[in-house]
Amino acid sequence: MAQESNLDHESSAVQKHIEITQDVITRMAENSRACKIWCVTLVAAVLVLVARTGGPGHALIALAPAVVLYVLDAYYLSLERGFRTSYNAFVNKIHSGQLSTTDLYAIVPTGSVVKGVFWAMFRSFSVLPFYLVVTATVLLAWLLVL
Repeated sequence: MAQESNLDHESSAVQKHIEITQDVITRMAENSRACKIWCVTLVAAVLVLVARTGGPGHALIALAPAVVLYVLDAYYLSLERGFRTSYNAFVNKIHSGQLSTTDLYAIVPTGSVVKGVFWAMFRSFSVLPFYLVVTATVLLAWLLVL
């Protein structure tokens, strides 16, 4: 059986683990940004169609992609926060000298994903205000077309 050895911050394995974790965090942030871009694109497209056809009931169709992307955006933000917490715990182990080989390459988000999604949906400044504005825009367009 292999011996566990303590590692330091200069180890290439530690550097690679940190790099992989940072890449995952960046990917989650990019996915969250993509949700917002797709939301604006889809809602705008539906509202343009509503303006052309004049059917007020169709404006509410724009809420469907907004709701789906709101939940997906919150999910990605939750994962990002979980990976950041995991990253910070890893770095703390490096600084305290408690890092061992078993800590390497196990990149798992910390915390409950479900709780994190609900936190992101209702308490995150990067998610809630954006989707509230989108929803208000759709409802305003619906009222104007009536």
